[in-house]
Amino acid sequence: MSDSTTTPSAPPATAPAAVRPPLASARAARELGLKRGEFDLAVRLGHIRTVPDEGGGGGRRVDRAEIDRVSGEDGFPDVLRERVRAVGTAEGAALMGITAARFTRLARLGLVVPVRHYFNRYRTVVWLYLAEELRQFVAEEHNAVLLTGRMPERLRERLDAGVDARARNWRGRRLGLLLREADGHWARAAAVAALLDPVHVAEIVTDPYERDHLDRVGQRWKPSRGTPGSPSADLAARITTAQDPDEIQWLRAELTSAVAEARASRPAPHPTAPAPAGHCPGTAARPKSTGPAGPVGPTGPSARERAGAHRRRTVAVTEPATTGTRQTDGCAPRVRERPAPSCRPPAPEAEPPRRLLGWLRRRDR
Repeated sequence: MSDSTTTPSAPPATAPAAVRPPLASARAARELGLKRGEFDLAVRLGHIRTVPDEGGGGGRRVDRAEIDRVSGEDGFPDVLRERVRAVGTAEGAALMGITAARFTRLARLGLVVPVRHYFNRYRTVVWLYLAEELRQFVAEEHNAVLLTGRMPERLRERLDAGVDARARNWRGRRLGLLLREADGHWARAAAVAALLDPVHVAEIVTDPYERDHLDRVGQRWKPSRGTPGSPSADLAARITTAQDPDEIQWLRAELTSAVAEARASRPAPHPTAPAPAGHCPGTAARPKSTGPAGPVGPTGPSARERAGAHRRRTVAVTEPATTGTRQTDGCAPRVRERPAPSCRPPAPEAEPPRRLLGWLRRRDR
């Protein structure tokens, strides 16, 4: 019998699970079986959590783990679809068991708050409401007097005065949803600025670079308003920006506070300072001359000077620096031309005839 023992081999190491990258919004909506509008509303309402896009696109993405969590909930996807189902006036009135006229009065009074809106072909605003919230409104006992019978007198007086709180309530709700998405102090400031007219933003944020930074951060939250100056664009602006004086005053105060917090946390990017005037990139600054400079050797003639050598002869020299003055004004020495001295030897082209004459004279001797 052999005394040798067999050592059991170690189990093979398992490769780490590959990290699954987060999904873009369109892909995540398809994975969950939702329409894009349903998906966006689910994100705004907090039913689906998102993460910032690390690729620099500025948007939001959904982790694979979040897709698994949402799809693993009981009653998926019907329960999630019902949570984000938005209905218009007629469908909402039928859901609450009241007439469309009474439903409109409740909406104008601000008792039911719209969650979305769009413009039809007649340029009329169509408000949409969460079906889940309408059912909750009906279920609350203290709202029973608003669903049947005559409206209370104080509410009738407000209606007679022309009150319509739908747009303002939508803006207030939108601000809360945007602040939920904001991932930083500048993003929170941009969410508030999205509800103000640019004139009010410029009065509060006087630095143009800070305004540009706010505009870039909040670009994804800007609604489409159509062609600037068109009737649809003007109508969209009246809905998406604050109109009431007290609402504007409150938003201005909120923006002032949010920008102050953003500056304290991280200043907005500014351009770098330009290089000093007269300085050539890549060259060191010339020291100031303290005394007369020595003579500088002549510089070779330029191509133009060589081409016109038969008309004039010049030599380029640098000016000697004088005491207490700079030698040059730019990056290259300043040169000037002066006539050549009369004792200068003949030019090279005159030498061949002189050598030939000397040879003939020596031959005659």
